[in-house]
Amino acid sequence: MGLLSRRVGLTRYYLLDLIRLTTLCSTGGCAAKYDGAKLEALLAALPQPSRSDLLVGLDPPDDAAAIRLDGETALLFTVDFFPPIVDDPTHYGRIAANNALNDIYAMGGRPSLALAIAAFPPDLEADDVARIVRGAALQCAEAGAVLAGGHTIRDNEPKFGLAVAGTVAPERIWRKSGAVAGDTVLITKPIGTGLITSGRRRMAVSDEHFRAAVDSMLASSRPVVEILARYAPHAVTDVTGFGLAGHAAEVARASDVRIVIDMAGVPFLDGAQECAQEGVRTSAHTSNRALIGDVLEIDPAVGDAFVALAVDPQTAGGLMIVAPADAAHKLVDELQGAGQLVAQVGHVTEGGGVHLAGRV
Repeated sequence: MGLLSRRVGLTRYYLLDLIRLTTLCSTGGCAAKYDGAKLEALLAALPQPSRSDLLVGLDPPDDAAAIRLDGETALLFTVDFFPPIVDDPTHYGRIAANNALNDIYAMGGRPSLALAIAAFPPDLEADDVARIVRGAALQCAEAGAVLAGGHTIRDNEPKFGLAVAGTVAPERIWRKSGAVAGDTVLITKPIGTGLITSGRRRMAVSDEHFRAAVDSMLASSRPVVEILARYAPHAVTDVTGFGLAGHAAEVARASDVRIVIDMAGVPFLDGAQECAQEGVRTSAHTSNRALIGDVLEIDPAVGDAFVALAVDPQTAGGLMIVAPADAAHKLVDELQGAGQLVAQVGHVTEGGGVHLAGRV
């Protein structure tokens, strides 16, 4: 099988002879994101665009940029890529694509066109490269978008993702900046992909729990967005590399409010709590905690393990939806009736920052 492959004892659903993609990189998925504090400094150094047709740019930044094409249509554009978080090449491609598509969904848009961004080791087998790209193309097709090309370079550490374009009506763009006191906070996927995949590298996670984490990362947000489009959410973002608390802090900052997260109401992937309690931490744990350290308040009842879960970097995570309380209750009922996971995890008050509450 060669240096890059080995036989692993998984079901055929996850294939038997797998390229060990995760052994080719020091970290994977959204845990590989650039340090959040350094990113803020980088963005602050960029000149602010002054075009009147730029609806969403860097002031404040959001999940995707938006520019007005005409009175009825705005173009959404985003880019996202990362090192492999799983060993199955097809799943890697699909998860990377799903993660990028989520930025369009988080803005209320419909993805239409994607280009691949890829860095592959020269000795990576052509069939495995093809499976990565094919997986991404399949995920795009299921989202109603087309993967129409891209760019590749040689690199000893594999990286893959997409630049995605989509459209939305200008007045229907969902932003991070509209949350108001009294709103309810919902999330649409369980937390824990970072800890589960990190624990898997240490052989501390069962096949069953790992498969459940992969299935969560593969699940598209499209069905959620199709239902959410009938509502008027005040703020939406996707929960990815900065973790639940980090992305809540982005919404709090952009909206000038305080977000209270009830950790007792947060759904976790099976095995994630055990990983956190056993001391598993991702490569982004320290930087994610530092990023929001000055705005994060933690109840004494919330132990270190649950703080680790709150800052756990998610890959292809769910949406964080902030909506008026009455609309949120109806939305929960409709999403659950459609078989979609959704959980009420907090509320919005006056003030600032993020408060981790709950006796867990």
